[in-house]
Amino acid sequence: MHIKKYTIAALILMALVGAFVYTYVTKETTSIDFFGIPLPALSIAIWVIVPVFILYIASLLHISFYSLLGNMSLRKYEKDYDKIIDAIVDAYLGKKSRHHTFKTDRYALLGKLLENTSMFPAKDMTGLISNEKIDKVLKIIEDIKKGEVVDLKPYDLLKDNELVIQNKRNKYKKGILTAETILSDTTKYSDVLRKEVYVDYVKTASVSNFLKYKELLSPESLYIVLSRVNADENTIEIKNEELLSLMKSLDLSVSDYIKLSAGIAKGGMIPEQRIKLFEMLSDENEDAIDAYLYTLFDLEMLAPADALLENSQPNEYQNFKAYRALKACNKNFSIELFV
Repeated sequence: MHIKKYTIAALILMALVGAFVYTYVTKETTSIDFFGIPLPALSIAIWVIVPVFILYIASLLHISFYSLLGNMSLRKYEKDYDKIIDAIVDAYLGKKSRHHTFKTDRYALLGKLLENTSMFPAKDMTGLISNEKIDKVLKIIEDIKKGEVVDLKPYDLLKDNELVIQNKRNKYKKGILTAETILSDTTKYSDVLRKEVYVDYVKTASVSNFLKYKELLSPESLYIVLSRVNADENTIEIKNEELLSLMKSLDLSVSDYIKLSAGIAKGGMIPEQRIKLFEMLSDENEDAIDAYLYTLFDLEMLAPADALLENSQPNEYQNFKAYRALKACNKNFSIELFV
């Protein structure tokens, strides 16, 4: 557009210069030699215009050259802008592997920051961003947060991605995916989701079925399994040896064992099985002795509890010794204090 205006102005200038020379200076014609080659005889006015025309051509080439450079630089910024949009989208999606190559220093700085930044919309910004790519991703994130199921395949996210996990969690809650489907496929579903689903699964599954996926056992799911033993609903029968194997597969603390014993007390496990379970467990793991003592005191089995405390070191199990002393003084406190 500017070159067109410049060309029109240059032509007008050349016409005015030629007209002025021809009208007010001279109307004569002359011939000149160009590197020994005689040129046709032309009006002096035309020969005056020739250098101006050559200057116009030279300036036009100069302008076109730098215009081309400017357009190339502008193209770099436009491409880098598109890459920044992609980097923002990747950051919102929580992609772990992110890398974009930028050709401009300013966008390279922003890109580097985005590649090492986790982003998540603090509120619903759907429709507030004037960019189709970003707005689409924000809509997807908001839908997932609301419990909807969306299509994430175009974004090629890993199974451990938080949005992927939540989206599949939404599918599970809506009944699109079954527990068996999730538990049986380690390639498509993350361990985080599988462990969550396993907690639901053990509430109703048979012993043989939930033992197939026992590597997903957690303290929460173990608590549910123990509470189902001889329970009124969804009852199961399982040997102490199998329960012991499940408990040993977890890295449980002293307090965890006590919580498990307290949980069993609220279920239907018969006292004899409960006592035997924690007795066997305490024989193999010292951290379970507190839970065994808790079980004995909870079931008012004071004689074996006294025998165990008498054979302990003076600095061991002082809380239970204090509890025993208080009971001996008719000071009754709830055993739940130890949970």
